[in-house]
Amino acid sequence: MSETRHNWTKAEILDIYNTSLMELLYQAATIHREHHDPNTVQVSTLLSIKTGGCPEDCGYCPQAARYHTNIEGNDLMTVNQVKAQALRAKSSGSSRVCMGAAWRNVKDGEEFDQVLEMVRTINKLDMEVCCTLGMITENQAQRLAEAGLYAYNHNLDSSEEYYKEVISTRGYEDRLKTIDNVRKTNVTVCSGGIIGMGENIEDRAGMLVALSTLNPQPESVPINALVAVEGTPLEEQTPISIWEMVRMVATTRIVMPETQVRLSAGRTEMTREGQAMCFFAGANSIFAGDKLLTTPNPDVSEDMEMFKLLGLNPQKPFIKKMQPESVEAAQSQYQALGEKPKWSRPEHKIERNETAKEKAKVLK
Repeated sequence: MSETRHNWTKAEILDIYNTSLMELLYQAATIHREHHDPNTVQVSTLLSIKTGGCPEDCGYCPQAARYHTNIEGNDLMTVNQVKAQALRAKSSGSSRVCMGAAWRNVKDGEEFDQVLEMVRTINKLDMEVCCTLGMITENQAQRLAEAGLYAYNHNLDSSEEYYKEVISTRGYEDRLKTIDNVRKTNVTVCSGGIIGMGENIEDRAGMLVALSTLNPQPESVPINALVAVEGTPLEEQTPISIWEMVRMVATTRIVMPETQVRLSAGRTEMTREGQAMCFFAGANSIFAGDKLLTTPNPDVSEDMEMFKLLGLNPQKPFIKKMQPESVEAAQSQYQALGEKPKWSRPEHKIERNETAKEKAKVLK
């Protein structure tokens, strides 16, 4: 059986990525079958619990307050609203609910307490709970773990070099620090990135170096294809081809054999045949539902029809790791510390981000 390595080099990963497609697919599929059931795919539902108004300048994101993207913002959802959505997701075949809030970082207080109660509520439904809330401190990660969080998502987005061409309001090292804070708990890590933002193949390999050299490697790695949203700095980007997606999935599978490779944003542009190739290449997790935070996604019934056609089964919850226990707020060992961490703000200028911001001022 292939062993998990933590010393992959960019040159090695580029060699894998550029292998002839038939050989690449064979290698990836072989490794996939050594570590996973090839006929089982984990299904998650992504729920935007707080939409829009984000202070960051991520060039791909329609939720950034500085761009004009016609996204309808909403305040933090209630616990009951989230519970209703989780029950709906469970009935349609999802084993995990991923809650996303358009925050730069978590701040102790009433809203975070509300999120902790959402985590407890969903965990008690016997579903895996994931959150993506921005940067978090070690204490905040411990509080999420106590509430019953199964996974925390914090994507690296791209290589450290290309990251500077997409985001200027926070540093790459803050992303790594957040992952490190999560690793100090029993919560699993979900971290991946986006391809199709104008990066080159070396940048894609660089992102996989950053992820694969983490020890342990992330339990889940989302591979997103950019969904170019009008009003964002990346609105003019040409969509990537399915072959690029297949190669990226296969390469990820080879360098991170035990990780669940998540076929994420961009699936609406893929045919069933294209998605089937991604599953063959090692993807074994998807997001279901008609939206991924704010971008379109295939309908659940379409996905279940595709699963039936391909002979795939949704993965049951807590197969990879035992269900965490939820500690009630009153019994919590970790309390709010009112921390004010100094997350970085590089604030270098990215020309296309500045152009989109100025355009938004006129449109607003």
